[in-house]
Order: sequence, then structure tokens, then C-alpha cells
Amino acid sequence: MPRPKRPRCILSRPIIKGFKPEGGPKSEEVMLTLEEFEAIRHIDFEGMDQSQAADIMNVSRQTFGRILKSARFTVSNALVNACHLKIEGGCYRLHGNGQGHGRRRRRRGGSDKIL
Repeated sequence: MPRPKRPRCILSRPIIKGFKPEGGPKSEEVMLTLEEFEAIRHIDFEGMDQSQAADIMNVSRQTFGRILKSARFTVSNALVNACHLKIEGGCYRLHGNGQGHGRRRRRRGGSDKIL
């Protein structure tokens, strides 16, 4: 039995739920998971390298590469074959409340302060 997947960290959900091709016959539906969407956003949109993006998503660089490869295949399949692309699902967790990572320092007396 394979080990269960560790949830990947994503910073936010996409603002859309999918894309549909215009002006063609009814086509099949392909699924892009939220972690695949996040991988494409980090690499192709924000221009990060794979090790930076892997750190943000809390996975190894090799795992990130597999997620990215799967995401690019899914998007290219949807474009070439005019498929309805749905963005949903996957094994993920939202990172915090959308605020930055920030540095934390423990002060005397045990209270935390964000710097």
C-alpha cells in the first residue's frame, strides 16, 4: 500500500474555476488540481525557479518537478484537444491567512513579536 500524500501548501485559491473552449462541439473535461495550478503560477507566471517554488509548496524539488510536468501536460491537452479545463481538487492546504511569511523572534517573557 503506498504512503499517503502529504498536503502541498498553496498560497491562495484561483479566482476562476475553469476554462471552456469557444465555438466547437461539446468536448471532454480535464481536471487541473490546485497544486498543479499553483506550480504553473510559481514557475511560468512569477518566474521562480523550481527549488524556490518547492520550498513554498513544502515538497521536494523532484516532487515539484513531477507536479509541474503533470500540470503542463494537462493544460496542453486541454488547449490542443479543445477540452473543458476545470480547476479543482487535489491534496493541498492553504498557507496561513494569505499574509506573507514574516520573521518571528521570541522576546524575553516568552511572547512572540512579528518583525
